[in-house]
Amino acid sequence: MSDNYLIKGAHSILTGARGDAARSPASDVRVADGIITEMGTDLLPQPGERVLGARDCVVYPGWVNTHHHLFQSLLKGVPAGINLTLSPWLQAVPFIYRRAYNEERLRLAARIGLVELMLSGCTTVADHHYIYAPGMGYDASAALFEEADRLGVRFMLQRGGGTVTRKLEDDDSTRVPPETLDGMLADVERIAARYHQRGPRARTRVALAPTTATVSVARGELREMARAARRMDVPLHTHMSETVSFMEHCRAEFGCLPIEFLAEHEWLGPDVSLAHLTHLTDGELRLLAETGTGMAHCPQSNARLADGVARAPDLHRLGGAVSLGVDGAASNEAADMLSEVHFCWLMHRAHAGAGTRPRPQGAGEAGADTVSVEQVVHWASAGGARVLGFDGVGTLAVGQAADLAVYDLDTPRYFGLHDMAIGPVVAAGRPRLKWLLAAGRVLVEDDAIPGLDMAALRAEANADVLRLARDI
Repeated sequence: MSDNYLIKGAHSILTGARGDAARSPASDVRVADGIITEMGTDLLPQPGERVLGARDCVVYPGWVNTHHHLFQSLLKGVPAGINLTLSPWLQAVPFIYRRAYNEERLRLAARIGLVELMLSGCTTVADHHYIYAPGMGYDASAALFEEADRLGVRFMLQRGGGTVTRKLEDDDSTRVPPETLDGMLADVERIAARYHQRGPRARTRVALAPTTATVSVARGELREMARAARRMDVPLHTHMSETVSFMEHCRAEFGCLPIEFLAEHEWLGPDVSLAHLTHLTDGELRLLAETGTGMAHCPQSNARLADGVARAPDLHRLGGAVSLGVDGAASNEAADMLSEVHFCWLMHRAHAGAGTRPRPQGAGEAGADTVSVEQVVHWASAGGARVLGFDGVGTLAVGQAADLAVYDLDTPRYFGLHDMAIGPVVAAGRPRLKWLLAAGRVLVEDDAIPGLDMAALRAEANADVLRLARDI
């Protein structure tokens, strides 16, 4: 239940919008019934409002995380996979451990991941969950929605899984029985009937999301999936073009590039989002931009697994839809949005500089400003809402959802900043989260989640990590 608030006296407000609208001249934000009703300076409290003093604080839109695997929150830093690239890492970590998951373990992992995200300022989470099998004995989808609801964040389930067993999984230690297409579609329809909300400021949404469209389902099923999703009015999501092997596989098997393959099977459009897209040709970039297909850019995971650097700035320049996701904690041991935006900003500057030829007076590094702080904030807020289809979410403006983070830059890491507004992105670390609001409800206050016993959660996580090692 939301209350009425007046956030008062902020030093700076970044809105998540593009261009000149990226920074607001306001210092105060009025919130009523879960919506931003006024922004300005020297606003006076109204009867019944609670004033949240934000002096020396910066206000950001709540982050929108467009790609995660919450079950991996109990798989951070697994020694067997820490130095591996994607394919052997999949076999050594998530594919082996997923068979040890039951409802209790999934709920614990989801709770850990959601708490980590919230304390970074995240208010909307899309979880690409793919542990599904016939007769698994519990409702994983309901468990994930319930954990998100308890903590108060907006939540999209990207319902994964597959109808074939791919080579990477075809081993006694990693094999999981595949679903049938009819069974998978029927389950998505069931989940959507219960959880998929449409219209402004939705709280829960569902996507049909086979784990990897080129290998997790039979080629003949892909177009049927797309048409079924559109009949149900739910979006589509999948992993795509994460490594060079995606391109090699599509050329060898289908005689085309991955994005061309998706186009042939009706898998492009503004209702489609694709995780990673680390390797794209110029033609594929144009296809994505022209169709409005969304990119869930996961820079830290792509670096961790040595996948490469996605051409997010190029897609942005073409008018395409770019967002940020943290991916799973098993390939991003800091699966929070503050780490993600900081690394994203730095990585693209480094990548731009590495791709230029030296010239006098540093001109060889021209283009290192290819990604600005405001642009990264836009990707991680408004861009994410666009990609996931959360209308009325992602920017700080009158009429928008009151999803926002108030950061207090009160530690030495942020002392000396000439532009406090950019501190959470450029200085890294984790500033004290004074308040986090989602739909006008306070989820975090004074850097703590009310009612959450953090010590108990830590003890539960530590104990379950030991059990997991014994269970595989």
